[in-house]
Amino acid sequence: MDVEKVFHMTGGVGKTSYARNSSLQKKVSDKVKHILIEAVEALYIETTPKSIGIADLGCSSGPNTLSIIKDIFQTIQSTSHKIMHHSTEFRVYFNDLPTNDFNSIFKALPEFQKLLNQDRKNDSPSIFMGGYPGSFYGRLFPNSYLHFVHSSHCLHWLSRVPPGIFDEEKRSLNKGCVYICDKSPQVVSEAYYKQFQEDFSLFLESRSEELVVGGKMVLTFLGRKGPQHVDRGNSFLWEILTRAFTILVSQGEIEEKELDSYDVHFYAPSREEIEDEVRKEGSLKMEKLEMFEIDKEQGRESYGREFAKAVRAVQESIISNHFGERILDNLFEIFATLVDEEFAKEDIKPITFVLVLRKL
Repeated sequence: MDVEKVFHMTGGVGKTSYARNSSLQKKVSDKVKHILIEAVEALYIETTPKSIGIADLGCSSGPNTLSIIKDIFQTIQSTSHKIMHHSTEFRVYFNDLPTNDFNSIFKALPEFQKLLNQDRKNDSPSIFMGGYPGSFYGRLFPNSYLHFVHSSHCLHWLSRVPPGIFDEEKRSLNKGCVYICDKSPQVVSEAYYKQFQEDFSLFLESRSEELVVGGKMVLTFLGRKGPQHVDRGNSFLWEILTRAFTILVSQGEIEEKELDSYDVHFYAPSREEIEDEVRKEGSLKMEKLEMFEIDKEQGRESYGREFAKAVRAVQESIISNHFGERILDNLFEIFATLVDEEFAKEDIKPITFVLVLRKL
């Protein structure tokens, strides 16, 4: 599977679209918003640029990316008035894989521009916005081009399924699991970690070249608490999805060999693994690394259904490419039921990291 050609959030504004099913991601963004604002304020005071370049990496196609850009813009406007320094240009680059539904972003930009213009004064900067397709695991922009980089819920996605989990005949060594699980041999977790190291180090090196000195990044992505890969957090949610697939096998909806050959391009790093890669890269100073647990909202009839919609909006393209579209409705109906059953027993607490870096 070529991830760059297949993987994308479900586009458009339909009932299974990411635009309509990304409220969980928005909840995380709102929880860490104060960190984003603090970083932007400090950046602007320290660099006072005339033309400020901002990139949202892994922007997807829903309203979340525009909400974040609005927060950044308003923070810069407020800070510029406090320090009596006004930028003349505000450059925004929306980045994602080429298969992303950029059209939905472009259609929203005229109204979004009007919204930003409502609070503008005569000395406010001109605003330029555009799409920048391509993988962020590698260079995207010229040297010293960006002042601020934001990425939310993206860096836990690897550039590929780790090649080390396959034998010489290209058969998966992780049969019965779609991610690292209790049954996975040691070579599987080692392969996933190696792929994370390769990808994250390349991401850091690439952004270091593209950032100006003093430029900052705020990166939000899923992770895990400690050294154990299997926990009742993000890995457990993949275990539940595996169970849903297994039920489809028992129903004759998919073949067991189809499930055995399916593995996800995901990795939940630990704090130590993140810190190691930042330290090895060397040109970026880690200013903050905070861990959050996002609790489920109380009073909902079915949290599992809401969660299943969110997962489907992210995974639909990959699953339909491997198994076909016909299984999607049944799969995520089962998945929703299993999630509710597990939450009734004990909470599942996925871990989210927020990492703030500054270019030295």
